[in-house]
Amino acid sequence: MVSVLIPTFNEENNIAFCINSVSWADEVVVVDSASQDATRETAKAIGATVVEFKWNGKYPKKKNWALENIRWRNEWVLILDADEQITPGLAAEIKDVLRQPACDGYYINRRFMFLGKWIRHCGYYPSWNLRLFKHRLGRYEKIDVGDIGSGDNEVHEHVVLKGKAGYLQNDMLHYAYPDIHTWIEKHNRYSSWEAAIEVGGANLSEKGIGKSQERRRKLRLWSRKLPFRPTLRFIYSYFIQGGILDGAAGWRFCRLLAMYERMIVFKIKEKRDSNKAVNQ
Repeated sequence: MVSVLIPTFNEENNIAFCINSVSWADEVVVVDSASQDATRETAKAIGATVVEFKWNGKYPKKKNWALENIRWRNEWVLILDADEQITPGLAAEIKDVLRQPACDGYYINRRFMFLGKWIRHCGYYPSWNLRLFKHRLGRYEKIDVGDIGSGDNEVHEHVVLKGKAGYLQNDMLHYAYPDIHTWIEKHNRYSSWEAAIEVGGANLSEKGIGKSQERRRKLRLWSRKLPFRPTLRFIYSYFIQGGILDGAAGWRFCRLLAMYERMIVFKIKEKRDSNKAVNQ
């Protein structure tokens, strides 16, 4: 019925929960980037197939490589990060939809969990991602920012589907930020990517990635021109997007978003200064 793709690197704390949430699928493939912990052993013990991936620093990255090279047992593939889980309601909906699919792919909404709390606002819900699709018809965008240490997996890239897409009603759970350390570690990498995009002038497509993603990307591109970006990011996320309604977790989350914006601004300045020094 459906195959599951899970890209991993050092995910021993998450992988069992992720795989167990898709135990109803008839194929689960973990594509691992030489994890140094027990990720591979845990995945194999639960019954998943583990495939090794070694990135050459170019294309394709991990998810596109898997979509192109693995001999999938099924026509449909469901893509999950190791810190994500499929709820029983979503599992039942997926099985029901795939009996007579009306589309070539389906967007799934994510619930971001931060310090154990679901962030319902701050611009993080709804969070639609095209995760269930016919594997021959979908590929992640290729956004070239060079080797900036952001990893071998598609994180900011979205799936472009050659076909019709629909939306599922049930949410998946995303345990992306169990603690502040994890949030900062991830956003340190994300801010490097954002700075490389802005300084390098990479062409970010606004078509074919879904209406929600298109709106967010347009807003992001527009916001780059604004002054006082960290302060504005906090005001926008906390007051306009309703982070205040998420209580103490919302306050911390929006303060961290402002810090993230400042990291981007500082890294942009650093890159531009470096480019000037090289060209002098």
